[in-house]
Amino acid sequence: MAKPSIFPSLSLALVTLLTASLGLMAPLAAAPAATPTPVTANPLLTESTLPYHLPPFDLIKEEHYTPAFEEGMAQQLKEVAAIVDNAEAPTFENTIVALERSGQLLNRVDAIFSNLTGANSNPALEAIDSAMAPRLAAHEDAIKLNSALFVRIQTLYDARKDLGLNRESLWLLERYHLDYIRAGAKLAETDKVKLKALNAQIATLQTTFSQQVQKEKNADALIVDTQAELAGLSDTEIAAAAAKAAKNHPGKYLLPLLNTSGQPALVSLQNRAVRERLMAASLARGSHGGPNDNRALVSQLVRARAERAALLGYATHADYQLEDQTAKSVKTINKLLADLAPPAVANARREAAEMQAIIDREKGGFTLGAADWALYTEKVRTSKYAFDESQLRPYFELNHVLIDGVFFAAHQLYGLNFKERHDLPVYHPDVRVFEVFNADGSPLALVLIDYYARPSKRGGAWMNAYVSQSELLGVKPVVANHLNIPKPADGQPTLLTADEVKTAFHEFGHALHGMFSHVKYPRFSGTRVPRDFVEFPSQANEMWRFWPEVLQRYAKHYQTGEPMPAVLLEKLLSTQKFNQGHETTEQLAATLLDQAWYQLKADQVPGPDGVVAFEAATLRRVGMDFAPVPPRYRTTYFSHAFAGGYSAGYYSYLWSEVLAADTTEWFKLHGGLTRTNGDRFRSTLLSRGGSQDAMSLFINFTGGEPQLEPLLQKRGLEQPPGEKKSSDYDG
Repeated sequence: MAKPSIFPSLSLALVTLLTASLGLMAPLAAAPAATPTPVTANPLLTESTLPYHLPPFDLIKEEHYTPAFEEGMAQQLKEVAAIVDNAEAPTFENTIVALERSGQLLNRVDAIFSNLTGANSNPALEAIDSAMAPRLAAHEDAIKLNSALFVRIQTLYDARKDLGLNRESLWLLERYHLDYIRAGAKLAETDKVKLKALNAQIATLQTTFSQQVQKEKNADALIVDTQAELAGLSDTEIAAAAAKAAKNHPGKYLLPLLNTSGQPALVSLQNRAVRERLMAASLARGSHGGPNDNRALVSQLVRARAERAALLGYATHADYQLEDQTAKSVKTINKLLADLAPPAVANARREAAEMQAIIDREKGGFTLGAADWALYTEKVRTSKYAFDESQLRPYFELNHVLIDGVFFAAHQLYGLNFKERHDLPVYHPDVRVFEVFNADGSPLALVLIDYYARPSKRGGAWMNAYVSQSELLGVKPVVANHLNIPKPADGQPTLLTADEVKTAFHEFGHALHGMFSHVKYPRFSGTRVPRDFVEFPSQANEMWRFWPEVLQRYAKHYQTGEPMPAVLLEKLLSTQKFNQGHETTEQLAATLLDQAWYQLKADQVPGPDGVVAFEAATLRRVGMDFAPVPPRYRTTYFSHAFAGGYSAGYYSYLWSEVLAADTTEWFKLHGGLTRTNGDRFRSTLLSRGGSQDAMSLFINFTGGEPQLEPLLQKRGLEQPPGEKKSSDYDG
């Protein structure tokens, strides 16, 4: 019988969307008013002619996005309609490969837009983001919930063993089949309508959450009246604080907030009242009323995700998410957290006792709190090792770290060479562009380096791709690394903390994963791997920051060029397990919150007024209610869990660190920083993207299953004899 047209199976919402995109009626959600732009003048509608198809940032304007999104969605719907209406029997080429080729315009526009809303947003982009989020969710639903399309995919899946496909193509077919089932392709039509409504709601809520976190971060920056209150900060830091306050608070000082609970200035501020104000402002974000309060959003978002999971046949959102990860099950993650929590908290309490002893010796007259931890950690470090982290910063100048550290390690390990390009457009003056070449001189990729913090940039650090590698589409990668390093006053050097150095190596590990991608299909490109595997290459790349031949190359005094003194280097290396109780506890607390929220059923989700109480009760129940160590992210500014792709997946950092610690041991056993080792890592794992089962890639590289012991040793969490070995955390 004849194949049905795509249009009868479209939802009313998508028919509205399609007609809107073709100019037949008003759009579903009004975007900001803008001067109409002729199609020929919109640079997003044509493939970039710049090297590597780098976006023409200098030509793109806010008013270009909405018409480009609409045209991209309309084009992809036509492409999908052509697949469904094809009178020929379904084949791998006319169905799966055709789907891989579809939506190139939409994907291009979405990559540019979504990346810039994180890196350099403004009110106009935020308004477009709010308007487009539910429309894009409806567009994806119209494709993945199209019954006629799924019939073609199911037909191919049932015959997959007889199609003669190579391994990557077979894996692609299997993944498409699973993707569509997980998207609801097998639901009854009435349930599909419910699912579409939930998807639109979730898309809107997480976009709003993200925007409010950024607004609250900027709004709650701490204003300090006098320079005397900033005692302990360096002259450079004080000058930067004065410069940040100059526009709206002349004569005062502004301490910006990062998205984490802890704040950089806490390590140096001597004035306890200012420390407490800064920490209080940080911890209260999103939960103290006002326009950016996120409690209602959290409640609505958790409930909507729980309802969606139930509709799809899963007990909870966590069960839904984990099924498609390398961990596979909630039970596995709960056991990992139960094994790690007791030694982490025990270590944190021992660390706190050492700090309290110093407070008491100094006759401080107070009990250690969260605002005091960073400062007194350095006092303990000084007491134990005659060394504090401020001694390191003159040896960690930004350009040395990047060129002579991050890039040098990649050159030694993989033969890569880097050439800075000053002839290509960027979206902000602080962004640098480097062209990357293989050892044989062949071009590999472009990498954008965007390291400085600014109000238009979301918190944290991340990597993204503007162009993802694909042999099918004939494109090479364009990737970007983002950090949030406070920018010093004009003329002052950018001196990094040890943690910022670690982050630079970490994010470049993601960049390597994207740049080394050598797959045919876009679905598998670069970091498009399970969420709990994506952090593994980046964490593995952290090992090189302290590898002797790398460290001695970049750790040079920014004024004299002298290498870091051997005695200071020895102290640095000897403190690698120092303060790991705190580091692990704050990370585990956030991970446990993420799991606790998403292991709820819809009828268990508290209302807005119960969000803070639920967080407190969860931490108390699992023995992590230790006030001096708050979660790395509290619920109301936990963007990973409520705005990004890490819902029920924040455990990925710990899970991936198990793999990374194992990999570090492998490199140590096989000669370390050598081209032979680098080429093996690249060919067997980094270049494969998501084209094979992730855990099989790991085993192919290391030769065995991952073990927990290297991580425990790395973090100094080996349990003393007789200590409890697991917590009572059970979800």
